[in-house]
Amino acid sequence: MDVSFLAPVFEAAGPFATVTADVTHNTENADTELDLRVRAVAEKLTERGAPEAVVEAVRSRLLEGNDGGEAGTIRGRAVVAAADGTVVLDQALADVPRQELAEWSPRPHLLPVLRALPGRVPHVVVLTDRVGADLTLAHLPGHADEEETVEGDSFQIRKIQGGGWAHHRYQHNAENKWVHNADDVAEHIASVVRRVHPRFVLLAGDMRARQILADRASGLWSDLIVSIDEGGRAAGADREPVERKAAELVAEHEARDEAETVEKISSAGAHGLAVTGTANVVEALRKAQVETLVLADPADDEQLLVGASPLELGIDQADMDALGVQEVHSVPADSALLAAAVASTAGLVVVPRAAMPGDIPVAAILRYTDESTPTPQ
Repeated sequence: MDVSFLAPVFEAAGPFATVTADVTHNTENADTELDLRVRAVAEKLTERGAPEAVVEAVRSRLLEGNDGGEAGTIRGRAVVAAADGTVVLDQALADVPRQELAEWSPRPHLLPVLRALPGRVPHVVVLTDRVGADLTLAHLPGHADEEETVEGDSFQIRKIQGGGWAHHRYQHNAENKWVHNADDVAEHIASVVRRVHPRFVLLAGDMRARQILADRASGLWSDLIVSIDEGGRAAGADREPVERKAAELVAEHEARDEAETVEKISSAGAHGLAVTGTANVVEALRKAQVETLVLADPADDEQLLVGASPLELGIDQADMDALGVQEVHSVPADSALLAAAVASTAGLVVVPRAAMPGDIPVAAILRYTDESTPTPQ
């Protein structure tokens, strides 16, 4: 997972309110039900010492579902607010959170938030017909990063049923225009693929248009195609099956990434390109060696020492003395490691604790090694 979107959180001053809440808004009494749930969250934050400005910032974000719009379609929501009431994270969750949070703490409690987020997998959704297509680039299912419409030639686009000398010419012209329009769409898709490197391209819409488009796909993205019969491009067409399929594919890719990452810890470790255990990972993060940080969930109740910079971190005071750090704070290990990953542009994978080899709490796949990197045993 690319965790660069967390940068504003770690740039803000704490303490922080961290909230994951059920904001479902699909019943007859939805406004009242959401208001009651949000009131309970606000009361918990107040009990934990959060100032009114922070409580009000969280409350207003969670209540947006009562105003309708996209917020009214979200089932779960994560909000992190800094000490001055600035909302530094506001994300839709994959579903109603299994564990609702309402915490006020020196550091944001982000690990359960990350586990509840929908997978961040770049993908392209294409709703096509014989005239053109609607293209959507997304990292989160159902949340478009970019949208584009490709319109082709619609003159004599339909095959005409009839006889006479012109019949075959009309039929041939229509088929040629379908192919020409598909070529235009294919070129636009190829441009997006070259720029973003999506994990899959989901084709939906008119069956014949999908067939032609798949035939016109270049080798750049032909292997990425997943085609479904549901969904259409016409106004009023139900797009829910398309969004559901995209979410399923994102979840499949995320699960595959988790499994491959766990396997890579062992295979890369055999060549010195992975380290396990808190001390080794801390050292690798300090040197920006980490390509992918792997955290187990649930995490241990371990603390690390940090200085003014996220990369000023250590196991004990001796580490901080060696770094020349004067002002030291003790913070939960998962929070410190995550902040260091964001600061060093490392990726992140959170896996169930049971999936981690040897029940280790943390591991890292490395960009490079040096003389101090632990050698494989």
